[in-house]
Amino acid sequence: HLQLVESGGGLVQPGGSLRLSCAASGFSLDNHAIGWFRQAPGKEREGVSCISQGGSTTNYTDSVKGRFTISRDNAKNTVNLQMNSLKPEDTATYYCAAVFSFSYYCARDYDYWGQGTQVTVSS
Repeated sequence: HLQLVESGGGLVQPGGSLRLSCAASGFSLDNHAIGWFRQAPGKEREGVSCISQGGSTTNYTDSVKGRFTISRDNAKNTVNLQMNSLKPEDTATYYCAAVFSFSYYCARDYDYWGQGTQVTVSS
């Protein structure tokens, strides 16, 4: 059974930090490109960050550049999203997604999705 599980969400004050993890079970993330997405109530889902299968390419949406960092931990079969200097507008449900890939670049379409973890930034 192939599954992605996000963890690390929670309630944090503006300016605070959270570290989200995306763990895979039933398959290895080594040959998969990974994306992090978020969806706030009443808004469309948006791509936040992505990392290529080898980790050589990372991309970020403009609103999180300089604040979020995506990284791979192949030993733990996880991909992490370090989120610093959080803002209320970062409040959303965060999802990770994976797709098998040989590319050096991020993927555009994903096959596997997690159930999401809630991030709330509020004082």
